Amino acid sequence: QVQLVESGGGLVQPGGSLRLSCGASESMFNFIAVGWYRQAPGKEREPVAIRYNTGSPSYSDSVKGRFTVIRDMAGNTVDLQMNNLNPDDTGVYYCKATKLGGDAIWGQGTQVTVSS
Repeated sequence: QVQLVESGGGLVQPGGSLRLSCGASESMFNFIAVGWYRQAPGKEREPVAIRYNTGSPSYSDSVKGRFTVIRDMAGNTVDLQMNNLNPDDTGVYYCKATKLGGDAIWGQGTQVTVSS
C-alpha cells in the first residue's frame, strides 16, 4: 500500500519561509498528479499547489508567486517551498498523490503556523 509521509512544518514569523517535504513509498512515475492541500482552522481542505505529469503546475491564487511545488522523480518526493508567509497560510498541510485509475492517497498532514 502506498504511503506518503510529510515533514517540515513548524512555527514561522510573518515574512519567513518554510519547505515542506513529502516522501512516497513508491515511484513518482506511478502518479498522474502530486501536490499539496491545506486546511485552515474552521475551513474546508483546499488545493494549494499541484504538479501534473504534463503541463505547468497549478497554484491557488492566494499562493501564486510565493509558493513553488517541486517534484523529484528520482527521490520520490514532492516538496513545497513557501516564501513570504503570512498568518492566512496557517493550517495543516497535506500531501496528495493520484494514480492513473483515480485512486488518491493522502499523507497524515503537517502543521504550519505563521505568527509573530
